[in-house]
Amino acid sequence: MLNNLNHNPPCEFSDLRVAIPGGTSGLGLALVRELLGRGAHIAFVARGRDGVERVVRQHPGTHGIVGDVSKKADIHPIAIQIAGLLGGLDVLINNASDLGPTPLALLADTDCEDLERAFHTNVLGPFRLTKALLGSLASSARQGRGAVVLNVSSDAALNPYPRWGAYGSTKAALHHLTRIWNEELAAQGIAFLSLDPGDMDTPLHALAVPEAEPATLKHPEVAARELADAIGNLLAFMNSERKWQETVR
Repeated sequence: MLNNLNHNPPCEFSDLRVAIPGGTSGLGLALVRELLGRGAHIAFVARGRDGVERVVRQHPGTHGIVGDVSKKADIHPIAIQIAGLLGGLDVLINNASDLGPTPLALLADTDCEDLERAFHTNVLGPFRLTKALLGSLASSARQGRGAVVLNVSSDAALNPYPRWGAYGSTKAALHHLTRIWNEELAAQGIAFLSLDPGDMDTPLHALAVPEAEPATLKHPEVAARELADAIGNLLAFMNSERKWQETVR
């Protein structure tokens, strides 16, 4: 599993089928734009119908899906729409996130409901959606297209920042789930990435740290480019490995 961002020249995503939960703002929207510009077919997911319709209007050719990954009942309808609209799936980017309590609170002052909501969005949502789409990803791997799941992480997954307990603990759980998925599914040709895009000038960060100076933060477009490069590099490596395996058989 890769755990560092690469900065190589952009890789072509021509005809790759990519799903992006949380795709109407911040990093998710930047990923939609970045990967669409590289030739990928995009299906994105968000809770608000107005936002979904707006992004589809602004980016013709994308497929917008209204759904909430934190809700168990929404997962299979979302997965069915992703696979149906794209005709399969090559790359899943689990990007949707929830901070927990806002303003951020000490763990002792965190309501159970806020912690539970964060876990449903940041851990159970990606787990359920990934599980629902494993068949499509495995099919892509068998066809030699490559299959990658990127779970967007955070430095809070590794560092115990005060008042970031809900968010940090969920990202830590997601990070370790990613590592286990990668070990378990490598033989099926499905690779998993857990990457921290850094502190970005996004609505989520502004909600968490309203006093932060935007000029000191990374633009989400830069982070999207870095994540896309990391996915592209991994796909290229997987493709070269597959070709090598075919030559030695």
